[in-house]
Amino acid sequence: MRLRPWHMLLFIAAISLVAGWISLPGDTLDINGFKEDVRVHEGLDLQGGTQVLLEANPPKGQKFDSDVLNGTRDTIERRINGLGVSEPLIQTRGDRQIIVELPGVDDPQRAVQVLQETALLEIIDSQGQLLPEGSIVTTSLGGPEDQAPAEASPAASPVTASPEASPEASPEASPVAVETFPTPSGPVYTTIVKGDDIKDAYPTQDQNGRFVVGFELNGDAADTFYKFTSENLGRPMSIVIDKRVISSPTIQGAISDQGQISGMTLKEVQDLSIQLKAGSLAVPLEVKSSRTVGPSLGQDSIDRSIIAGIVGLGIVALFMVLYYRLPGLLSVVALLIYTAVTFALFKLIPVTLTLAGIAGFILSIGMAVDANVLIFARLKEELRTGRTLSSAIEAGFDHAWPSIRDSNISTMITSAILYWFGNFTGASIITGFALTLFIGVSVSMFTAITVTRTFLRLLVDAGLARHRWWFGVERDPAEAFGTAD
Repeated sequence: MRLRPWHMLLFIAAISLVAGWISLPGDTLDINGFKEDVRVHEGLDLQGGTQVLLEANPPKGQKFDSDVLNGTRDTIERRINGLGVSEPLIQTRGDRQIIVELPGVDDPQRAVQVLQETALLEIIDSQGQLLPEGSIVTTSLGGPEDQAPAEASPAASPVTASPEASPEASPEASPVAVETFPTPSGPVYTTIVKGDDIKDAYPTQDQNGRFVVGFELNGDAADTFYKFTSENLGRPMSIVIDKRVISSPTIQGAISDQGQISGMTLKEVQDLSIQLKAGSLAVPLEVKSSRTVGPSLGQDSIDRSIIAGIVGLGIVALFMVLYYRLPGLLSVVALLIYTAVTFALFKLIPVTLTLAGIAGFILSIGMAVDANVLIFARLKEELRTGRTLSSAIEAGFDHAWPSIRDSNISTMITSAILYWFGNFTGASIITGFALTLFIGVSVSMFTAITVTRTFLRLLVDAGLARHRWWFGVERDPAEAFGTAD
């Protein structure tokens, strides 16, 4: 049973009010803080930021496939989340590359450094030696030739157990440092704990108020570490990151599941915490390109897009009103409802808007207008054959619907293919365009068939606009027609 036009009008009005409220900028008319999390998500080209293209550079002999690349991408994503970047985009491209977009990043150099460094943590048995800070060592997990080229790690003081776990390890009580540095051809030191054994890592402060990296070990690693430290009291051990020694404390007590890495600045502590918590990269990465977009350029793009959208919509609205008259005016109202609903969906899903995404949105508005053109052209033909207004409206929509359905579904299928292709190639400009176009076309089918049709039916029920001229039919401007067969 078909809903009465007035009932459908109430439904459309409710949707329009909710969509318009959600689309309002900022926290305007906010209710219970709902709109705090419902906002426009701007992409890199709108709010500025950094785009980095990373390429995997596995050492000779290392297994490398799509699983390794995806695992590396996941590690990078965890690191970016630790940086606190909002709306990042991390995706693979091809067989070896990863694209990282960081909107709103204030320090792109630091972000790239955190992304690229391997941060492989090891606590090794230094065989009774006090290895100097900065020494390059070979461990049971491999040598420096197996690691990515890394920046010199920050000079760091010894790792100490947390007060709850054990006494502080003191390098002052350790033997005199040797003068020769171990090399890849030198001794191979046994790794007791590695980065994968870390359950959590976080910035904190020690008893003296110094910034340190606190870490917690998982169950098996904690048992292994406790056994090692209890059996080697008074002997040094070394903390190694990317095969470079950062400290060599002396074991003064059995250490169980917690420890600290000290001797770094706050920024270094924060970066190392992010790297350790996210895990080490499965393969070394090389920065192939880096592009920075300034926020002023992004704002300029937004301003120009808004102007272009207003001009385009104005011209389309003027054409619809002049050529189709009253139905054209109703289609303009329907387009405003369409715009509010679509933009509200962009904020709710959420969709990260880019310049290409805005282009897809504006193109979908054109698709919505195209549906109205098909309907109104058919309506004028039906009126010229002598049909009454009521039957002409129903016939116009019924005959135009197959063309609207087929064309919109074809566009949606094409959008889905473009979205898949954009994800596969890492081209965010394609995925943004495809996603906004798909959503826009879907909503346009509702507004063109339901909203405009309801408005026209209400005209019939109210007995308004009984002359053909209001519908663009010039056969006899003074001639009135009935509203029923």
